[in-house]
Order: sequence, then C-alpha cells, then structure tokens
Amino acid sequence: MKKIFTKEWFAAAGIRALKTAAQTAVASIGVTAMIHEVDWLVVGSTAALAGVLSLLTSVAGLPELEE
Repeated sequence: MKKIFTKEWFAAAGIRALKTAAQTAVASIGVTAMIHEVDWLVVGSTAALAGVLSLLTSVAGLPELEE
C-alpha cells in the first residue's frame, strides 16, 4: 500500500505543486502579454488552481517516493 499524507509526501507534493504553479504563471504571463496587458488576478488564480490540481494528482502517487 502506498504511503500518502506523510511528511515526505507533503514535501514532494508541495515542491511539485510549486513548480507547476510557477510554470503555469510564466505561461499565463506570456500569453496575456501577447494579447493585452497582463491581468495579474487571472495569472494568480490560474497558477493557484494548477497548484491545487497538482496536489490532487499527487494523491495517485509520486515517482519521487517510489521505492
């Protein structure tokens, strides 16, 4: 049985979620900058949603923690 919600899981899932949120923010800034002025509320909410979705996806398993 996979161990989830341990200290190691939260650390690995958190790092993965932060990376995903940062990548999404950079992509959102690039796209909105090409269309019009950057809407920081949209960038922030999109990045936050991506981070939450990454955490939820991590429940299925994290390759970093596979033994």
